[in-house]
Amino acid sequence: MFLNLAPRRPHALALAALFVSLGLFAGQAHADVEVQGKKGPAGLSFYNPPKKLIKGKPGSIVWQRELKGPKSASVRLPDAGKTVLVLYRSRDPQGKSGVISGTVDIPKGNAPAGGWKMISWAHGTTGVADVCAPSRNRVGGPAYDYIQYASPVNNEWVKAGYAVLRTDYAGLGTPGPHRYLIGNSEGRSVVDIASAARELFGKTNMSDQFSIGGHSQGGQAALFAGSMAAKGAPSLKLKSVFAYAPASHLYEQRLAAATLDQSFSGLSGMAYMILDSAARESKTNIKAIVTPRAYGLRGSLNKGCMPVINKSFGTIAPKEILQPGANTAKPDTALKAMNPAVNIPGPVLVLQGSADTTVFPFFTDQLMGELEAKGTVATLDQFPGLTHGGVVTDPAVQAVVLDYIRSTLGPAQ
Repeated sequence: MFLNLAPRRPHALALAALFVSLGLFAGQAHADVEVQGKKGPAGLSFYNPPKKLIKGKPGSIVWQRELKGPKSASVRLPDAGKTVLVLYRSRDPQGKSGVISGTVDIPKGNAPAGGWKMISWAHGTTGVADVCAPSRNRVGGPAYDYIQYASPVNNEWVKAGYAVLRTDYAGLGTPGPHRYLIGNSEGRSVVDIASAARELFGKTNMSDQFSIGGHSQGGQAALFAGSMAAKGAPSLKLKSVFAYAPASHLYEQRLAAATLDQSFSGLSGMAYMILDSAARESKTNIKAIVTPRAYGLRGSLNKGCMPVINKSFGTIAPKEILQPGANTAKPDTALKAMNPAVNIPGPVLVLQGSADTTVFPFFTDQLMGELEAKGTVATLDQFPGLTHGGVVTDPAVQAVVLDYIRSTLGPAQ
């Protein structure tokens, strides 16, 4: 989106000021909506609360802090009336309590009758280190380009009158490892922030109706979240799910990686991250199944985000990651469980670019059949020539998604 920076005529400015003062543009004015919950500390202490504050109902708030000023400009959505950083409670797939960070952006003006309807957004891959959390984003930051591309799209939604919720996911910014592509973890993060947003702004200001959307890693997370919403947030009403190029068939991709040479080295970092996550989830020692060369590069996962990871692992081919003859039975089971072939009540829209070389279209085609077999009513919208990122940023796709949101979640006002 491009802003029109051409100056307006003086008398037009004067009339606009008069109308605002008379309350005629009340819907466009900044409302001082009160934020509920304890105010959290400044700096990185916000992400690491005392242990006594961690246990509690999933979706309840630990604390919050409104984001203002230039330091948070890359986190706030430009057309939001207010952006709040929130730390909320959740549980991992084993039922252990934990905390997750994220942001909630509300539109300008007063909330409509029934409150702002919500869109819970699941972001794409940024990395697995805490510095890669979207709520820590900054210009020139380690994951800036991997976060910022989606901000204009998210901003269009808040500009249209919807509250936009953006989780960091468990372990990304907050204590503990980030359970990369573990759907039952990511899905809880996406659902629980919707409950947290209602507590944050109150039921009068925040509707009980919401949609879930995401891209790539987040597309996979969005599908898992859609299958978990009814149980995870029974007081809320999920109206629809949309997923851009959702990650799927991670086991099949692991098999394919064993055949890819140096010309596919751009995929090596992500391939290692996926295998590392599956190994951790299945309690397998990653050192026992990967080559010494690949294992020696693992430090980049904790030192930086995707640019650093891609540069480091770009020195090896995907087929050079796994040890020949390694026993991968346990991590393979975890990889198969990452596939988002789930049952989701209500409509689902999947968007896929034909030129995507990260999430291959034929895997998405296969996923559609699996979703249908699970009883999910899903529609695939394919876009010729669009890449993995282009399917999110393309204006035509943005229009399709906003129309879908309006038709399923309902008008914002």
